[in-house]
Amino acid sequence: MSSVEAKLQQVRTRIATACATSQRPVQSVTLLAVTKTFGPQAVRDALAAGQHAFGENYVQEALEKIESLADVREQLEWHLIGPLQSNKTRVVAAHFDWVHTIDRLKLAERLSAQRPEQLPPLQVCLQVNISGEGSKSGVAPEDASALAEAVSALPRLRLRGLMAIPEPAGDFDAQRAPHRALARLLFDLNAAGQVLDTLSMGMSADLEAAIAEGATIVRVGSAIFGDRPRPAAN
Repeated sequence: MSSVEAKLQQVRTRIATACATSQRPVQSVTLLAVTKTFGPQAVRDALAAGQHAFGENYVQEALEKIESLADVREQLEWHLIGPLQSNKTRVVAAHFDWVHTIDRLKLAERLSAQRPEQLPPLQVCLQVNISGEGSKSGVAPEDASALAEAVSALPRLRLRGLMAIPEPAGDFDAQRAPHRALARLLFDLNAAGQVLDTLSMGMSADLEAAIAEGATIVRVGSAIFGDRPRPAAN
């Protein structure tokens, strides 16, 4: 068994235990393996262990990886979970399956216009600055409803839900609080007429707290692949 396979099993066990504790079916949570700064072989190792959904933070690094893994492209689902600049929307629209980091309408409009017709609609989430950190990307919670309404009307996108990277917290209850706030925001948007099913929240350190509050996608990197090498300039 490879080290990646062993660590994947450990993370899957954590997810299953958290789901059981919260009385949720384990199938309700998707594990997104975050491969930023790790090469194509790490993806192949995870794929061999049954992992199909992968998250990338840096567009240029991701494109090189996607190209080198073209032979298994149909088995992979690529998620952009890092910041997106306007000048990179065209390549993202052409190569990714999901984008989690929509925080302004301009990005969504460009992705919709540039999504190739032969591909299915791009699955997207709104990134919400749920902890109100000045240094963090994301739409303010009070502005999420207007952005959701505008994005959901775009023809080549499918708005699936919300994503957040909460401020780190020390204990379990403190970790749960921002995830609970994001889940409440999703509930409010659905009550207002949206049809959203995705909460992308929780990482290696806090996935149990996120699952307790309804996460449907958890984004895990270091617990699967180990400490990250220094990222290349993007």
